[in-house]
Amino acid sequence: MELAGQGFKLRPFRPGDERALVRYGNNRAVWINLTDVFPHPYTFEDAERWTAIANDAPADQLNFAIDIGGEAVGSVGFSRRTDLRRRTAEIGYWLGEPFWGRGIAAAALLLATRVAFEHYDFVRLQAGILSWNPRSMRVAEKAGYHLEGTQRNAGFKDGKVCDLVMYVMLRP
Repeated sequence: MELAGQGFKLRPFRPGDERALVRYGNNRAVWINLTDVFPHPYTFEDAERWTAIANDAPADQLNFAIDIGGEAVGSVGFSRRTDLRRRTAEIGYWLGEPFWGRGIAAAALLLATRVAFEHYDFVRLQAGILSWNPRSMRVAEKAGYHLEGTQRNAGFKDGKVCDLVMYVMLRP
């Protein structure tokens, strides 16, 4: 599945994306705002591993490359939660720093949100954002997500206990 946005597209990851993923992902300013599943430093081997598994995810998970000019400059995706939360998906996104401030992340998040609600039975999408990342909170808000609350001391990143701010979109 490919989706066109204004000045970008969402598409599956593919072999050949590795160099761009390393160029944009191996950046502390990107890493500091992501879950620890995203390593730092981000190496070519990490990118190879990701491109090999990103499109081979379970049916209840979808990962898109954010493509600008033929390069994978970021990602947006979602994954189903389990048990009582099985109709909820965690959604996440990142974008290479040179592309920040252009509205691309919010537009990509909005497109992925539409896919999640149109093609899956989710009733809730949620994004847990580190409290020190107001730019990401603004991305979520621009995509129509609403602040649900703050989970105090719910995360541990870069040697620090931190709060997670939960942004939510309910099925329309």
